[in-house]
Amino acid sequence: MAASGLVDEYLTLGLQLGRHIGGMVDAYYGPPDRAASVSAEAMPPPERLVSDAKALLAAIDAGGALDPVASGRISEDSAAPARRHWLRAQVVGLLTTARKLAGESLGYADEVEACYGVRPARVDNEVFLEAHRLLDEVLPGSGPLAERLVTWRESHAVPVDRLHDAINSLAEDLRERTRTLFGLPDGEHVEFELVTDQPWSGFNYYLGDLQSRVAVNTDLPVLSTGLAHLVAHESYPGHHTEHTRKEVGLVRHRRWWEESIFLVGTPQCLLAEGLADLGLEVVMGRRPEAIVADHLRPLGIRYDAEVVAAVSEAGEALGAVRQNAAFRLHVDGADPETVTDEVARWGLLSADRAAKSVEFLTHPTWRAYLTCYVEGLPLCRSYVRGDPARFEHLLSEQMTPDVLADQIRIDRAASPAS
Repeated sequence: MAASGLVDEYLTLGLQLGRHIGGMVDAYYGPPDRAASVSAEAMPPPERLVSDAKALLAAIDAGGALDPVASGRISEDSAAPARRHWLRAQVVGLLTTARKLAGESLGYADEVEACYGVRPARVDNEVFLEAHRLLDEVLPGSGPLAERLVTWRESHAVPVDRLHDAINSLAEDLRERTRTLFGLPDGEHVEFELVTDQPWSGFNYYLGDLQSRVAVNTDLPVLSTGLAHLVAHESYPGHHTEHTRKEVGLVRHRRWWEESIFLVGTPQCLLAEGLADLGLEVVMGRRPEAIVADHLRPLGIRYDAEVVAAVSEAGEALGAVRQNAAFRLHVDGADPETVTDEVARWGLLSADRAAKSVEFLTHPTWRAYLTCYVEGLPLCRSYVRGDPARFEHLLSEQMTPDVLADQIRIDRAASPAS
């Protein structure tokens, strides 16, 4: 491993696992000959991938060369220890995936922690009951809360024939705000498309060379209440922005080829989802509803800005309903129909939206991924603390959840009143 470099071995391992698991390689724009070589070889058995991942971890811990050795000498810069720490965390995630692929049984919380760098926990239903109480106070009308909220929410469905105009209007604004705050590489571009038959609401396909294709799923009506968040999450200043800045800054300039692959089941996913969820409030403010209304109302799209703001604030805690649902499915062994009913009850969702949420949780590639949303946003928000410079650091540098957690502890110790 030392001769070719640990990063080369990491790319190979990730690509090999991706041959076994559809969707695991979320993006790859690294050396094409490496991808071609992996595709041409015989499919490696899972047991060999376990051994390879363990050997790669051992080589990282032994101080092996990150990059190919020139003239038998190893020369690393001051960033090497942090880079090595990042690579090790990634490989722990890949080892976990390989172990599961080889048939090893892992506890759900253990799997999530090893893959994503944080340990999930169930949330007390009292948290959800308090959110229900707050929602009952701010939601107009009378009658049972769940019925009122579902009716109100679904009344904000965006007609499909207006979706492209709404998405493009929001994306243009978000792009300019992102460019002003952080800068964007010349030549970057996002293409939006509408799709169906997917377990997610939106997805960024990063194509490399600063290009993204963002798919918006219309299996269920897309709601104006979450449209700006979706666009920001997938494009500006979310996934597309992070990918382009890291392609230019880390891959092209520093030649850190490990950033040319994005792998599901690794800590980079948790921070990517956390910063993407945080992005809208960073560029438009904690309560962006008035700005969003200026985009949607001229298109004849309903958007009750004041009520949307109040409902969003009151109901934010309900995002963790999905984490409890994951425990019910993967720890308690509850059947999906029962869990769907529980998600609808505690999350105050319609039956079809609850079912779509459970579909995501039962998908073999995505079953543990939910924690990236539930834990990623509060972690990144606590780290950023309203400082755009820290958000830019997330967009541009290699970081791991434990490094963020350490900095948060330092911040709190320095200003305990906050």
